[in-house]
Amino acid sequence: MPIANVNGIEIHYSLEGDGPETVVLVNGLADDLDTWMFQVDDLLAAGYRVLRFDNRGIGKSSGPTGPYTTELFACDTKALVDHLQVDRFHIMGVSMGGMIAQEFALRYPENLFTATFACTYASPGPFCSRMFAMWAAIAPVMGVPFVMKDVTLWAFTTEFFETHEDDLKEFETAMAFMSQPVHAYLAQLYAIQHHDTRDRLSELRVPTLVLAGEADILIPTYLSKELSSLIVSSEYRETPGGHACLWEHPQSFNETFIDFLKSHKGAKEL
Repeated sequence: MPIANVNGIEIHYSLEGDGPETVVLVNGLADDLDTWMFQVDDLLAAGYRVLRFDNRGIGKSSGPTGPYTTELFACDTKALVDHLQVDRFHIMGVSMGGMIAQEFALRYPENLFTATFACTYASPGPFCSRMFAMWAAIAPVMGVPFVMKDVTLWAFTTEFFETHEDDLKEFETAMAFMSQPVHAYLAQLYAIQHHDTRDRLSELRVPTLVLAGEADILIPTYLSKELSSLIVSSEYRETPGGHACLWEHPQSFNETFIDFLKSHKGAKEL
């Protein structure tokens, strides 16, 4: 997969398909572009071109000294799409990616047909803030793979643990061999700890979907509902599963997302 030299860093990306409209997918904390392994084929089959990439600090992209912010990540995304001459597109971000997508939509609405913010929030609030502080304390001592194995317990539903042992072992093995340096993890973690768009979301006029896993306990659905309530142009939907609903129930997740895209084909700003 190619590398783009933009915004002072190298960004590793994948651009697939030849559809008339592009979907830009933005990953979450400590996740690389393989986050979207269960989404790409369905998006391509629906006729979309798909751009995904490693955020700074993960995968094959640069991991400079932090801290990072969601505004900085949005600038990275803007630099990449400009480099690739992708002028108008749909953006989808999950978890931290949803926060990055918010910043992108607020800063560069002229680039967007639609925006989808999945399993995310406008501001972390007291529960998530305490959880993130624990991760920040644990990572330098136990390492990033240990923290991410703990995250697995929050990301999937208890039903998934009961019925998908082999799948869980695959996820846990992948996390055990993560190569993200602690400094890069902490730099990304800083971004979600300090993300706050509550005072600006009323300005957003891009057609927006806020999508949540109905059993999400990592980023509770009340935070997703709050996010949606702050956006005039938003629709709120839930799909089965928890924070990792895009992996646990990809068919439902994909159908909900693609139905929204189709309902705003070639959408203009409101």
